[in-house]
Amino acid sequence: MKKEKLNLRDIKPNYKKEHSHDDGHDHGGESSGVKAYTPAIVSFVMLIIGIALDYFDVAFFKDWIRIVWYGIAYLPVGLPVVKEGWESIKKSDVFTEFFLMSIATIGAFIIGEYPEGVAVMLFYAVGELFQNAAVNKAKRNIKALLDVRPKEANVFRNGNIESEPPETVEIGENIQIRVGEKIPLDGILVSEKAFVNTAALTGESKPDTITKGANVFAGSINLESVIEVVVTKAFKDSSIARILDLVQNATARKSKTELFIRKFARIYTPIVVFLAIGVTLLPYFFVDDYVFRDWLYRALIFLVISCPCALVISIPLGYFGGLGAASKNGILFKGASFLEAMTKINTLVMDKTGTVTKGVFKIKTVKAIGWDEKEFMNYLMAMEAQSTHPIAKAILEYKTEEANFKATEVSEIAGKGLKGIVNGKTILVGNKALMTAHNITVVAETETIIESIVLVAIDNTFAGYVVIADELKDDAKETIINLRKIGIKNIIMLSGDKDSITQKVAAELRIKNAKGGLLPEDKLNEVELLKQNPENKIAFIGDGINDAPVLAASDVGIAMGGLGSDVAIETADVIIQTDQPSKVVKAIKISRSTRKIVWQNIVLAFGVKVIVLILGAGGLATMWEAVFADVGVALLAILNAVRLQKMNWD
Repeated sequence: MKKEKLNLRDIKPNYKKEHSHDDGHDHGGESSGVKAYTPAIVSFVMLIIGIALDYFDVAFFKDWIRIVWYGIAYLPVGLPVVKEGWESIKKSDVFTEFFLMSIATIGAFIIGEYPEGVAVMLFYAVGELFQNAAVNKAKRNIKALLDVRPKEANVFRNGNIESEPPETVEIGENIQIRVGEKIPLDGILVSEKAFVNTAALTGESKPDTITKGANVFAGSINLESVIEVVVTKAFKDSSIARILDLVQNATARKSKTELFIRKFARIYTPIVVFLAIGVTLLPYFFVDDYVFRDWLYRALIFLVISCPCALVISIPLGYFGGLGAASKNGILFKGASFLEAMTKINTLVMDKTGTVTKGVFKIKTVKAIGWDEKEFMNYLMAMEAQSTHPIAKAILEYKTEEANFKATEVSEIAGKGLKGIVNGKTILVGNKALMTAHNITVVAETETIIESIVLVAIDNTFAGYVVIADELKDDAKETIINLRKIGIKNIIMLSGDKDSITQKVAAELRIKNAKGGLLPEDKLNEVELLKQNPENKIAFIGDGINDAPVLAASDVGIAMGGLGSDVAIETADVIIQTDQPSKVVKAIKISRSTRKIVWQNIVLAFGVKVIVLILGAGGLATMWEAVFADVGVALLAILNAVRLQKMNWD
């Protein structure tokens, strides 16, 4: 792919390149409603009417009228295939299924078997519709992908605040960010402090308090109060632009999967064509009463029989069944090629925050020293009620009896915590630096705690602590166990969160290989190292903007679609709508069952085809028998594919 200058205004959800029709050809994208089905419907109706007129031997339906009628029925479904065949020939790719179907059906018209010629193309068109329906269904079910790029920046200009596109803001200008807004550009904080959520960029599970002079990054969310930032980088050099540029480059390195029919057709088609030529010409040397027209007729019958419509329809039907089964289970594949790719996965790399953890804080441990736990928590909760920090919110979820504990004279000590009065007692709530500043000695065990910890002192005496941690998702442990059961032995965790926390979570899940404190580039480099071993087929599971480059670079990118970032959802090949990691196990099971059924359909279609081809070459089968054989195989393929909808994936 040619690398072009990245313009984030032009970034839109785009499936045409990577996730469009899987036969390797551009079919014009997603058609809408009746328009997509009209050609097949017109051909089908005209074919049925034509067959009925033939059956009842209607007087006017003869000669040129009959030819014109079937010719018109042929055009809506046949012309696009003939055109594809011609375009392939111009590119020196002669022996494609399009070429074979074209000469077979045109041959059918030459020998006067018009209904068969129409029927062959109609079946191919139906197969295409099934395939397009599967891909389009996945597209429609994916949640609306919003542009992650901040759309405007509030710039101080001429004594006023003006809303401008971020691209127009210059280095050195000051911008204002309101509560809940994304920071539009990289810069330095001018305000005294800010409370920002950088999870989408770094994977850090805990929102961060920063002070004047600290760096802020585009894509972070301002959580607490209106802040002012001086811009230090142009928008094209911002953190968001850099990450999305990584996505673009990683996508360029992803090879497109070819479905089996494309590879098979390159072998099957020339063999069939040369066999048909042989059926026409070779009997001249061995048959005494050789009549060219008779053997040409037989060769054309051979071509009609050999047309791989049952093969063509059996494959998309199988994948359609798999895509439908996945969709019913809250798993959205962006194309059949990713169902196929999922079957080859042997290495699973995963993010931590929001992927195997809930991404929300909960009280893990309450340790009161010299106080009743409930009374201790009442003092703490009275203080935290004055804060909007996520940790405070987690503490306030603690269940205790109603108590008349009110905090007064509460003040915040920047970067350390809170000080106030509750029921006449001086309360300190914060980190170790706060305790040290007030000459309060804390218990030694707090030094070994990895997670976020809130220390509490009452009347200048250490009173205890509360440990706050991100919780594992309910099905996280079960997911790792089941992944190993289905043969995924190489499981790796890569996180932007602190390495100590990452290692602790990995240990809980019994994942031996884990790394924390990684930037987006670091995650990408880790996956690229894994890809150097050609035996590694890698799936990556993530949910943040920082995961997007790795999602694009992996063989299969899997995004958490419920709470995941828009860029991650857009970049990924598979979307888990419910945010449950256990659905990844189901996705692998569904893809493997789909592959099994597709191969059953291929063997069935090919086996019947070979038998009928032999009969046709010997003059023992007519074209109608061949067409009906194909119809029967196609119906069996449909019924086989429907089984996917009924299977139990638990």
